[in-house]
Amino acid sequence: MKRIIPVVFLLSILIGCNKNEAVKAPSENIAKKKWVDSIYNNMTLREKVGQLFMIAAYSNKDKKHTDSIQKLIKNYGIGGLVFFQGGPIRQANQTNLYQSTSKVPLLIGMDAEWGLNMRLDSTARFPYNMTLGAVKNNDLIRKIGEKIGEHCNRLGVHINFAPVVDINTNSKNPIIGVRSFAEDKYNVTDKALAFTEGMQSKNVLASAKHFPGHGDTDKDSHKTLPTVLLSKERIDSVEMYPYKQLFKNNMAGVMVAHLNVPSLEKEEGVPSSLSHHIVTDILKGQLNFKGLVFTDALNMKGAANYKEKGEIDLVAFKAGNDILLMGENVSKGMNKIIEAYNKKEITEERLMHSVKKILAAKFDVGLNNFTPIETTNLISDLNDDESNSLNNEIFTNAITVLKNKNNILPIGNDENKKVALVSLGDGDSSTFLNSLRSHINIDEFSDLKQIDKLNMYDEIIISYHRLNSRITAKISNDDKILIEKIAKNNNVILNVFASQYSLENLSFSDIEAAIISYENSEIAQKVSSEIMIGNKNSKGKLSASLNGKFVAGSGIKILK
Repeated sequence: MKRIIPVVFLLSILIGCNKNEAVKAPSENIAKKKWVDSIYNNMTLREKVGQLFMIAAYSNKDKKHTDSIQKLIKNYGIGGLVFFQGGPIRQANQTNLYQSTSKVPLLIGMDAEWGLNMRLDSTARFPYNMTLGAVKNNDLIRKIGEKIGEHCNRLGVHINFAPVVDINTNSKNPIIGVRSFAEDKYNVTDKALAFTEGMQSKNVLASAKHFPGHGDTDKDSHKTLPTVLLSKERIDSVEMYPYKQLFKNNMAGVMVAHLNVPSLEKEEGVPSSLSHHIVTDILKGQLNFKGLVFTDALNMKGAANYKEKGEIDLVAFKAGNDILLMGENVSKGMNKIIEAYNKKEITEERLMHSVKKILAAKFDVGLNNFTPIETTNLISDLNDDESNSLNNEIFTNAITVLKNKNNILPIGNDENKKVALVSLGDGDSSTFLNSLRSHINIDEFSDLKQIDKLNMYDEIIISYHRLNSRITAKISNDDKILIEKIAKNNNVILNVFASQYSLENLSFSDIEAAIISYENSEIAQKVSSEIMIGNKNSKGKLSASLNGKFVAGSGIKILK
C-alpha cells in the first residue's frame, strides 16, 4: 500500500485532462511521478522557488529584451513565460531559444481569449465571448475552443489564460465587457464548459478567470483596486457558480483577480489575489480546487500598490497561489520567499506542493520530451480555412434580430423599392455596403446635413460601425439624436456592428427593425447582409440585456 500512496497523491493533482479523454495508463502516471520527483529532488532551493515565477516576454522587442529574458532564465531558473505582443514566427524562434537555455522546460502561457490574434499579428482571430454568448449551439463553442487549442499547441503555448467566466452584470464595466460570455450565470457556465472541453482536448491547459468574479465592477484592476460590494451569499450563488461546475470537469487552472471584496476578506484593502482566506480557505478549501492557482499580473496597480516590490510575491505565495505572474522584481521576490523559507515561515511541504504541481502540469503538456517548434508552414497553419469557416458559422448563429415591425425584414430584391444606407461610427463599412449591393439596389447616403432628402427612399438602413468592437461605451449623443431623428420620419432598419451596450441610451420606439451584429469584422458584415436580404436565417439571442427593453435571451428568427 505504501507504494501506491505517492501515485494516488499525484493523481489527485492531475490537471488539464478532458472529461472525455481516456484515463491515463498506470505506466504513464508512474512515468510522470518519476519525472516530477527526479526534477524536484535535483533542484536547489533557489531553483525550486524559481519555478513559481512566470514573466512577460515580447517577440516585437529588441535584443536587449531577449537578453534580459535569457538572463532571468539562466540566473534565476524561472518556471515560465507569458508572451504578449509580437508575431508567430518571432515567438516560435524565441521560444525555441529560451527553452534551449532553461535547465527545466518552461511553461509557456498567453492570453488568447479570442485566439492568438489577441496578442499576435498574422494569426486567426475568433469572436469575442459576448458574441459567443449569443450562440445557442454550444457545440460551436466547443469547436472554437478546439481550434484555439490547436493553434496554441502549434505555437508551443501550453496554457491559455481563458476562458473569462466573469458574469458581466454591470454594463459600465470598463475591463470585462465583451470578454464575458453573458450576464446570466447559466449561459456563462455552459459556454465556459464547452470552450474548456474543446481547448483541453488539444492538450492546452485552460485557466478560468478572474476569481472570485470581476463582472460587477466599474473600475479597471490594471489601474486601481476595484471594490466589489456584494454579499458573500450573492458571490457564492452567482459569481462562483461557473467555477463550481468547471471544477467538476477538470479545469486546469484558475487566475485570481486583484479585487477588494469586503464580504470575503475582512482586512481592509487586501486584494483578493493576496488574501489567504480567498485563495486558500475558499478557492482551495471550500471549493476544493486542485489545479494550478495563478495570480493575475502582479505589476497591475490593483496589486502592485499594496506592497513593496518583492514583498508582494511573498504575500501572494503565502496566500496560496502556485504561480506568480509578472512580478515587478523577480530577484527581490525570490529572495523574500527564500528568506521566509529559511525562517520556517514557509514549510518544505508548502513549497513542494506548488512546485510539484507545476512540474506535473509540465509533464501533462509534454515538456518531459520537449521538441522545438517547427516554423515551416506556421503562418498557414495558424490561418487555416477551417478557422474562416468556423468564424462564418459563429456569426451566422450569433447575429441577433431584436425587432422586426411589420416584417420589414428580410428586405428582398424589389427593383421598385428605393433603399439608402447611412453609415455611422468610426469603423469601416465598405464590406457591408458591397455585400448589400451584390444583392439589392442601394444608395450610399453621406450628406447628413440634408437628411430631409431621405424621405425619397422607401427604407433607410442605418449601420453603426465601431473601429474597436471591444469598447462598450454608448454611441455619441450626436449619433443618438441623428438615428432617432431619421427614424421619426422614415422606415429605418438599424444594424449595429458593436456590442449591445453601445445602444443603452437609444430609443427604439420609431425604429422598424434592429439588428445586433456584435463586431465590425468583414465576416460579421458579410453574414449580417446575408441575413438582412434573406439568404440566411437569424438565430442569435442577446447575451446581455439592453436598455431595459430587450432582456438577455431576446431574439427574433428571420427565416429564409
